[in-house]
Amino acid sequence: MADAVVGEPAEPLTSQPLAAQPLAEQSSQPEPTVPEPVRPPAPVTRDRPIQTVGRRKEAVVRVRLVPGTGSFTLNGKTLEQYFPNKVHQQLIREPLVTAERSESYDIVGLLSGGGPSGQAGALRLGIARALVELNGDDRPALKKAGFLTRDAREKERKKYGLKKARKAPQYSKR
Repeated sequence: MADAVVGEPAEPLTSQPLAAQPLAEQSSQPEPTVPEPVRPPAPVTRDRPIQTVGRRKEAVVRVRLVPGTGSFTLNGKTLEQYFPNKVHQQLIREPLVTAERSESYDIVGLLSGGGPSGQAGALRLGIARALVELNGDDRPALKKAGFLTRDAREKERKKYGLKKARKAPQYSKR
C-alpha cells in the first residue's frame, strides 16, 4: 500500500462495459419474484365500546362509541338538553356526518371542565378519534376537515403591571 499513488486505483478495472459482457453471464442470476400485494385486514368488530379522550381549553371529554341508533348521552342528558345552542350541536355532529355514520352509533360522553364551547370542541375531537379507531379508512376525510387536530389555543396568563394578559392600565399624559 505504501507504493500506491494517490488518485490511481489499486487494481485495474475490467475494460468491458456491463452491456458488452455475454448474455449468459447477465442472465445467470434468477429473476426476482414479485410478492403478491398484501390486503389490509378487514375492520375488526369490537366486542367492547371504543373509548377515546378529547380536550380543548380546560375541557376534558371521555367518549364511548357504541353501536346503536345515533343518540347522544352527555352526563346523563341528551344532546339538546346539554347543548341548547344549535351551533354547538352542529359542531359536535360534524365528524359523524363527514364519516357518514350519524345513524349507526350511540355516543356516551363524560364531560368535565371548561365552558360550553370548550366542551363542544373537546367532544368533537373525541368523536373523530373514536371514528378513526373504529375504521382507519375514515382518517383522510376527517383529517382534511380538521377534526383530528387538537386546538392548542389556551388562555394566556396575566402579567404583572397589566390589567389582563395584554391590556395595559389607562395611560395619563399629565
